Amino acid sequence: MADLGAPVRVSPLIKFGRWSFLALGVAYGAYHQSRLSKREVGIREIEAQQKVIRDAKLAEEKKRSAAAEAKALAELSGPAKK
Repeated sequence: MADLGAPVRVSPLIKFGRWSFLALGVAYGAYHQSRLSKREVGIREIEAQQKVIRDAKLAEEKKRSAAAEAKALAELSGPAKK
């Protein structure tokens, strides 16, 4: 490999700036994640309420469909009228 030479000494001000921006980024990420988590909890509560209503509607529709299917099968399996 090629000889790269001695590493360049980085200014303490630049080091401080890098570490500061890293810490600020982590803090912002934690804040943003917290905010998004609270929003998601609210959305899930609303979806849970809507799920109960949707499940009731689907059960009623399934009940009507089963009754209509049973009626159609009864008509098809009954004695043929002449």
